[in-house]
Amino acid sequence: MKKFNFRKVLDGLTASSPGSSSGSNSGGGAGSGSTHPTGTAGILREEIQETLTSDYFQICKTVRHGFPYQPTTLAFDPVQKILAIGTRTGAIRILGRPGVDCYCQHESGAAVLQLQFLINEGALVSASSDDTLHLWNLRQKKPAILHSLKFNRERITYCHLPFQSKWLYVGTERGNTHIVNIESFILSGYVIMWNKAIELSTKTHPGPVVHLSDSPRDEGKLLIGYENGTVVFWDLKSKRAELRVYYDEAIHSIDWHHEGKQFMCSHSDGSLTLWNLKSPSRPFQTTVPHGKSQREGRKPESCKPILKVEYKTCRNSEPFIIFSGGLSYDKACRRPSLTIMHGKAITVLEMDHPIVEFLTLCETPYPNEFQEPYAVAVLLEKDLIVVDLTQSNFPVFENPYPMDIHESPVTCTAYFADCPPDLILVLYSIGVKHKKQGYSNKEWPISGGAWNLGTQTYPEIIITGHADGSIKFWDASAITLQMLYKLKTSKVFEKQKVGEGKQTCEIVEEDPYAIQMIYWCPESRIFCVSGVSAYVIIYKFSRHEITTEIVSLEVRLQYDIEDIITPEPETSPPFPDLSSQLPSRSLSGSTNTVASEGVTKDSIPCLNVKTRPVRMPPGYQAELVIQLVWVDGEPPQQITSLAVSSAYGIVAFGNCNGLAVVDFIQKTVLLSMGTIDLYRSSDIYQRQPRSPRKNKQFIADNFCMRGLSNFYPDLTKRIRTSYQSLTELNDSPVPQELERCKSPTSDHVNGHCTSPTSQSCSSGKRLSSADVSKINRWGPGRPPFRKAQSAACMEISLPVTTEESRENSYNRSRSSSISSIDKDSKEAITALYFMESFARKNDSTISPCLFVGTSLGMVLIISLNLPSADEQRFTEPVMVLPSGTFLSLKGAVLTFSCMDRTGGLMQPPYEVWRDPNNIDENEKSCRRKLVMNCPSPSQEIGDHQYTIICSEKQAKVFSLPSQTCLYVHNITETSFILQADVVVMCNSACLACFCANGHIMIMSLPSLRPMLDVNYLPLTDMRIARTFCFTNEGQALYLVSPTEIQRLTYSQEMCDNLQDMLGDLFTPIETPEAQNRGFLKGLFGGSGQTFDREELFGEASAGKASRSLAQHIPGPGGIEGMKGAAGGVMGELTRARIALDERGQRLGELEEKTAGMMTSAEAFSKHAHELMLKYKDKKWYQF
Repeated sequence: MKKFNFRKVLDGLTASSPGSSSGSNSGGGAGSGSTHPTGTAGILREEIQETLTSDYFQICKTVRHGFPYQPTTLAFDPVQKILAIGTRTGAIRILGRPGVDCYCQHESGAAVLQLQFLINEGALVSASSDDTLHLWNLRQKKPAILHSLKFNRERITYCHLPFQSKWLYVGTERGNTHIVNIESFILSGYVIMWNKAIELSTKTHPGPVVHLSDSPRDEGKLLIGYENGTVVFWDLKSKRAELRVYYDEAIHSIDWHHEGKQFMCSHSDGSLTLWNLKSPSRPFQTTVPHGKSQREGRKPESCKPILKVEYKTCRNSEPFIIFSGGLSYDKACRRPSLTIMHGKAITVLEMDHPIVEFLTLCETPYPNEFQEPYAVAVLLEKDLIVVDLTQSNFPVFENPYPMDIHESPVTCTAYFADCPPDLILVLYSIGVKHKKQGYSNKEWPISGGAWNLGTQTYPEIIITGHADGSIKFWDASAITLQMLYKLKTSKVFEKQKVGEGKQTCEIVEEDPYAIQMIYWCPESRIFCVSGVSAYVIIYKFSRHEITTEIVSLEVRLQYDIEDIITPEPETSPPFPDLSSQLPSRSLSGSTNTVASEGVTKDSIPCLNVKTRPVRMPPGYQAELVIQLVWVDGEPPQQITSLAVSSAYGIVAFGNCNGLAVVDFIQKTVLLSMGTIDLYRSSDIYQRQPRSPRKNKQFIADNFCMRGLSNFYPDLTKRIRTSYQSLTELNDSPVPQELERCKSPTSDHVNGHCTSPTSQSCSSGKRLSSADVSKINRWGPGRPPFRKAQSAACMEISLPVTTEESRENSYNRSRSSSISSIDKDSKEAITALYFMESFARKNDSTISPCLFVGTSLGMVLIISLNLPSADEQRFTEPVMVLPSGTFLSLKGAVLTFSCMDRTGGLMQPPYEVWRDPNNIDENEKSCRRKLVMNCPSPSQEIGDHQYTIICSEKQAKVFSLPSQTCLYVHNITETSFILQADVVVMCNSACLACFCANGHIMIMSLPSLRPMLDVNYLPLTDMRIARTFCFTNEGQALYLVSPTEIQRLTYSQEMCDNLQDMLGDLFTPIETPEAQNRGFLKGLFGGSGQTFDREELFGEASAGKASRSLAQHIPGPGGIEGMKGAAGGVMGELTRARIALDERGQRLGELEEKTAGMMTSAEAFSKHAHELMLKYKDKKWYQF
């Protein structure tokens, strides 16, 4: 445990500005820098013990939720009852009972063509588009590849593995069939060449192999289907074709009748043909299920191809014929469908998405028995459904997996770990009332594997925002995911009529209700969202249904340009007449600022809130809707930051134009101000007209920027400014601010101070970015540059004499600097944070504050003056006062947090939840119960707290109220931070950052000591940047694909316990016995000989395959790899115990089978003896 000293510099004795330290950059772009106090006089030493070390951290993926992205194939183990899905990206998802969900990935990333389970063996074979076969071991919680076989000269098209066989049939594009030993993954010398399979008289190539299956009646016969319509029944022993079938339409799939005498084919013309082995010259039956009936003697009308057919028999009913496709061409608008033919009944199930593949789930794994189908698993492009075949209306099963995350595209995410335990039950009880009905009443049939809760017990909730305006709450406890509650935010708005969209919603043509940001307070249950159409909705949670009108507010948020300068003329223009000034224009970058009808849009919201009373069911109910409006023909800019305080009853949000603060208790606007106006004198409400400067020399004096770093909109460069000695501009007394709030130039709405944007000067010329370099030159008598502290930051010493001159100089220099920057580099509000803190340098007590961070690295603290008595909060006005405090960092500000003097993380105050619609509670008391999370309402003089601020380039720790920068860590110079959060880990706070170059970095607090730096995931898609989020207890997540959420942990403890939390894919289950076929069926129903594949395909009889044909690649999951990975006595003992258990299980099964055979033999002997006695004394003529 290491101790760190914090030094508090006494006010007034600081000799220099806060220093920073730059460290050497690692290869990943992360900087490591030492941190130190910045002052040396009047130091007060305090010790804080940091308990976190680098041993607490490790990056590890935990589980992946959602629907597999771009699925390609499907497989099912009927004994283990687990399902596998392959994807185009080389991923495999294996699903069992809820909680059993495993993700595997081929290193090559090649698409998965086909999957084959080794039924009840705990193994899986995958065929990839790079012509490689892989054998996966499923007897471990994280499946691994045991063997791989790479085909060099032929392309794989189809695979078939007979039940309880170790020989895999592999069909290729050339029409050949190869055989692979599953145990050794070595190619057999036995090959069925296409030219041997077809007749010698055939002049054309039959095409690729599209089907392989052994006969249910005789394992020594193999059915080979070729694409051009040829079917060959191959005798494996005699190595010749026993019969051949020809059809003039291409074949897509084949399936056997369980007796092995008939098989059914699906064709490209939408027809089904049934063939009998006794008469292979023509089909026994031909049907076009969806074709129009024609006159006798005419060929049925062709339809769309039937891509797959399955022919399943039942003991007590007609067989099921299930196929996909085959619809008539004249029904082009019909959705993809699955057709179920049962007897004379034909049922067409229309799907929401195209069908990728389907499988019929049957009771028995034996192909020569009645199949008894009970369900159909249908894999769609964006969904997985299972249809119940045991009921006549064919209902679907309720899917227990979170396969509908992408029901509407995910636009943002939020992750909350260790939240109040009652929330999950409350949300579920509300959400279950709105669940869809009509599901099958039977249990989910994919019920394999085993899973337990493990050691992790704290509740977790994930919130996803979607493009259609919906919000979904998910229970994410114990690495599972289950939907709790769904909220539709679009219900507060009127539905747009056709033709109205372009008049009001020009800023977004599609998805005007898309969720952009989420803010949730689990303790107070206050929920707030911002949408792409520049609106904010505040929700309160209630258990009771109400019918009420929705309150809405409209806010004008404009970006003003002041002090527009021209460096050209030598004569200064006169002061402009206020009446001749042009209205200021918002720099939105939009060129279409005038409506089509020629009227400039102004004060028009993007969406229309419902004005009639609205019924709100139990759950989250809209409390207030805030909309930004058009200003002088410019559309409102999208919201970039959002924060809510339930204790203060205030919501704050900002965009690239400015900041707005709203009181959602009294439903009034407290502040609406452009970003530039926030930097004027401490009286931000004063509105005085300004004139341009008189000469270029004075312009150069005031055009002082601390530094410029290149960071443009392509995420590599952006113009950024920072300012020197900003922390000294904070000494404006409170009484003057209160007095100035009452000035006639500021507006008062319902007793609250509001701040309309001021008018800008019409004369003068706006500087372009190229002009900056021309005027930013030092004239005679100018102070020189100081030594640069980093490659991207240079300091300029400003001669400051009095407080007034400092304020005026700062205001002039800032507005002139901003006016010369390009439109795209407007200073946006990027971070907001409510906290009880020290608003000013000389404060001795904490008070409600709002921290504001901007895209140029500036931090402003705004003081909130709330009524002292709780009863007055509903009637007395709330004063929003500038504190005059400014702090600076490099890069856009991302996050804030505060720590007390002991190093404990301070949580923002909140209001304890109470049902706003509970009549009994309202009658008893309306008093709000607040939790302040502070040691005491007033702290002694000398007490302090630490503020952590992280930007996209660096992190700083300030001591308040002295505003001394204690620690600086330059996180990266070559990249930028996408997401940063202060999180709790093992009861200690740390700073977690995700960098655009893929690095995940953890730093201790408050010393900013690097604890972890791992190159985890490069930024390949903006989806990752938009959805990546950290939370407490070492958890994080991001949207890895449009349909999947990837969860990960940076906790060493969770990485160690992950194996206990994951489900088991394989559980020991006895293979069901084959049905007794009877004496006569066994004698006359098929081949009585046992087919020995080992003797036929083994090296002794078939020889070795050519080495150039395929290459064997040992997998990392093989025995050698497992031994190397385990590397200890415990691993060897565990494997030995597992081997002994399996051997004992097999011996037990063998003993049971032997006993059964002995019983059958005794019964047969008894019956034979009775038969002999019956006919013993009879003569030959009596028979």
